[in-house]
Amino acid sequence: MRNILAIAQKEIKTYFISPIAYVVLTIFFVIYGFLTFNILSYFNLQCLQFRQYGQSFSEFNINQYVFEPSLHNMGFIFLLIAPFLTMRLFAEENKEKTMEFLLTSPLYLIEIILGKFLAVIFFLIILLIITFYFPLILFFVGNPEFAPLLSAYLGVFLMGAAFLSVGIFASSLTENQIIAAVLTFGILLFFWIIGWASHIVGEPWGTILKYLSFIDHNKRLIEGLIDTRDIVFYISIIILGLFLTHRVLESRRWR
Repeated sequence: MRNILAIAQKEIKTYFISPIAYVVLTIFFVIYGFLTFNILSYFNLQCLQFRQYGQSFSEFNINQYVFEPSLHNMGFIFLLIAPFLTMRLFAEENKEKTMEFLLTSPLYLIEIILGKFLAVIFFLIILLIITFYFPLILFFVGNPEFAPLLSAYLGVFLMGAAFLSVGIFASSLTENQIIAAVLTFGILLFFWIIGWASHIVGEPWGTILKYLSFIDHNKRLIEGLIDTRDIVFYISIIILGLFLTHRVLESRRWR
């Protein structure tokens, strides 16, 4: 565990020494803030229109009309920035030829992989913490439901972690960071939209494609429906991504 934490600490320092962390944080904050502001403005406009016509807007659920679209947007933003967070983790090591030192060091491969994965998970948590200002404000001015909000954040966290594990795998395949980023984005986008074809191919392939879609699993969690199948799906993607990374590095060790 000490080795894993040491590697994670090194990677976290690298993030904040380079411009990557600050650029990603700025882009995330600006895009998420802009989209959330528009969602909140539209919700407020609907409430005012209902009041003008003398109708009650108590039927408007703040979780459904504000939080859910906001967190769906957050998931899509993670799809865009995950390649930039993971592209250098192993690709840079391959390019600088420092990967050979890691592979011949006393460290276990799993320690190296988990250390780097823990570093990007830490960054993911920072991004999620940044967004806490939004629900906190609404708790002061409204009456949102707390339990569905926790479920939604759990879903976004698991999906983000799955994105990052895929990105780490893609980074281990090449020494070019741009290729790693494009490959990560391509894989994630494919599994983001794969469920759209479920209405075309028919059964049983339609059910399989919907199960492989990131959107469908995330949608239920964001709506407050905690299903173990969704949690198992994301955990399986995380484990698979780390396992494939381990296999790639293991093959290089024996070359």
